[in-house]
Amino acid sequence: MFAILLAFQSVAAQPSGTYSGQAKQLDVHIPRVEAEATLDGKLDEPVWRRAALLTGFSQYRPVDGRPAEDSTEVLIWYAPDAIWFGIRAYEPHGNVVRATLADRDNIDADDRIEILLDTYLDHRRATMFAVNPLGVQEDGVWSDGVGAGAAGGPSAGGRFDATIDLNPDYVYQSRGHLTDWGYEIEVRIPFKSLRYQSADPQDWGIQIVREAQHSGYEQTWTPAVRANASFLIQSGRLVGLTGMHRGLVLDLTPEFTTKVNGAPAPAPAGYDYRGTPEAAGNVRWGVTQNLGLTATAHPDFSQVEADIGQVTLNARFALFYPEKRPFFLEGLEQFDTPNSLIYTRRIAQPVFGAKLAGKIGGMGIAYLGAVDNSDQSGTGAHPVYNLLRLRRDLGPTSTVGVAYTDRIDGDDYNRVLGLDARVVWRNVWFSQVQIANAWTRNAGGGRAGKLWSVTFGDRTGRGYGNHFELLGVEKSFRDTSGFVNRVDYVAGRTFNRLSWYGRPGAFVEQLTTIVGFAPIWHYRDFGRLNRTFEDTLQNFWIANLRGGWQALLNLSLDHFGFDPAAYAGYQVDRTVDTVAFAVPHPLYHLPLASLTLNTPNRAVTASATFATGAVPLFPEASEGRQVALTTAAALRPTSSLRVELRWVHERLTRARDGSRFSTANIPRLKLEYQLTRAIFVRYVGQYFAQDQVALLEPRTGQPLLVDRSTAGPVVTNDFRNDVLFSYKPTPGTVVFLGYGSSLAEPDAFRFRNLSRTADGFFLKLSYLFRM
Repeated sequence: MFAILLAFQSVAAQPSGTYSGQAKQLDVHIPRVEAEATLDGKLDEPVWRRAALLTGFSQYRPVDGRPAEDSTEVLIWYAPDAIWFGIRAYEPHGNVVRATLADRDNIDADDRIEILLDTYLDHRRATMFAVNPLGVQEDGVWSDGVGAGAAGGPSAGGRFDATIDLNPDYVYQSRGHLTDWGYEIEVRIPFKSLRYQSADPQDWGIQIVREAQHSGYEQTWTPAVRANASFLIQSGRLVGLTGMHRGLVLDLTPEFTTKVNGAPAPAPAGYDYRGTPEAAGNVRWGVTQNLGLTATAHPDFSQVEADIGQVTLNARFALFYPEKRPFFLEGLEQFDTPNSLIYTRRIAQPVFGAKLAGKIGGMGIAYLGAVDNSDQSGTGAHPVYNLLRLRRDLGPTSTVGVAYTDRIDGDDYNRVLGLDARVVWRNVWFSQVQIANAWTRNAGGGRAGKLWSVTFGDRTGRGYGNHFELLGVEKSFRDTSGFVNRVDYVAGRTFNRLSWYGRPGAFVEQLTTIVGFAPIWHYRDFGRLNRTFEDTLQNFWIANLRGGWQALLNLSLDHFGFDPAAYAGYQVDRTVDTVAFAVPHPLYHLPLASLTLNTPNRAVTASATFATGAVPLFPEASEGRQVALTTAAALRPTSSLRVELRWVHERLTRARDGSRFSTANIPRLKLEYQLTRAIFVRYVGQYFAQDQVALLEPRTGQPLLVDRSTAGPVVTNDFRNDVLFSYKPTPGTVVFLGYGSSLAEPDAFRFRNLSRTADGFFLKLSYLFRM
């Protein structure tokens, strides 16, 4: 009876054209209809019978090339002002559909449909609109190949398709509901929310992705294969779009914020509170269909969630934290460059900012200018930033680009000019090159330096992949607008990957092994063919198991050297006198192993990483032993409540005697209750506990002095609490009410002698006026 009902429904809603992905019917002619539909998540109106129908989905991950086990139908038509999508996702495995009431961009653990629109048909970027079965939204930008797998060589890491930036928020409408046979969704995307070509008619690239959480499978409408250096080039096309009326695109978002911040003060006040009410605003103007201008004055970032804590005691270089601030996020992907020459978090507290981003013909254009607060200056002036990124398409998927940045601080400046090119050849290979020069002037004088990188080849094969690159940074290179946290080195990276695929229904669906070698030379030694001062030999094993389980094993053998310049201020305290610190010889044969287990996305999702082995203790230039454990869990006991738990533990001991060197414990709790799609309440609590003993000379055990001061114990016990009420019916229209408090105590996790170090309330009101 159920099958007859489905057949009757299919006949009753027969569209004007059917396009099967498996049959390679990829040029889709969707009808233009002068009509509107009621957005209620039900595809029962006459206009849906005229829509084009996409069927014939294929499995893409973890194994590509197989027919999808879950049937999916996508209906498409467009009106003069918007494009409409209707989805029927059939689920033959019973009541296994995951759907929760969540905040925007927080549906990764749910079943969902992703709509990728490549509106320029350039196979480089696509705007992504995703919805779960209840119509909750997730959106962002899919950038083909940019930064994918940066931690271990792009294709060598296994999946090579894109970097997905979920930070941009677009205005579109969606509704959905669960059914006896799966779920049904209705989506309306206004043309005002898109940037696209100026031609009439024009073609767009399209790909539909379905995520099924009960199996962990990812399915695509077009039969995309992993053995291709571009995912978007395998998309289909919406052909002959015409008569699209975008109209005036002018968004005005006035903002009002008020803060009351407190901090300890001398007696008799004891604690000092200061309020700072402020008016602010944003303007977004669609200059043309493919070029947009955004400006902001006094942007407020109080609502931004605190960064997840990272262990810092044994770190040699600055740690990377992702951008989270709303103004900088929109269009951020267009500023991507190899080796992060542009890093917007360098702009700490902007007073004013403006962005111009879009595409003219085959040229992508992105410019950001900002004036930072004077407390970020070394001269007392307001630092001024100019960030420019231009990228030109070459052929179907290759590009050439230029990046220019400058930071002007009074009479001081830092300027960087970089050129880069990326060439995809024979579908499964790509090569990339970048060269940049930096010019810096400050109180110490002027200097210039170079950065260069070459990816000689990266093969994205289904069963075999490889990657080989060199990166060099001169000692005099400095980039105050980017994230280049290490200089004076040349690093090589080479990886070889082998992948095996199980038969349908097998326990092990995919098994991948990667062997990598990463030697590092001092910059001056590379040209002289001298020995490396660091290198790492790694072997990864990645197993994707039936039902969405995953296991990762990493084995490494490291060699580390110590740069004498980093220990120039060190002395050994011999009680009666001091002597210069002699930097120890390099450390060889340091084995390290880590194991990670990831559960499928269910009502309870968990992951754990355990690592142990030999490591360098950089503050002492000695050898140590590490035990580290990172665990995370996400609980969704109801469709509205989410609980996220995370704990980072690390213990370092000295290899010579087993004595403790440092301990770090960073637990984090996040509670979020979603009252409606627009309203949620969030609590984030994080305890940051790190302690390090006094530094000792590795050979004699005598105390070390750093810059003539005792390098005594370092203890940090900070407890941060943040509460936020959020009402956000559409992007831009928000009410935020929050409270944050920072506390400290002398002994970790006692919770007896906590003292406030800072706290504050904030209120933010903004409203989106869309012209």
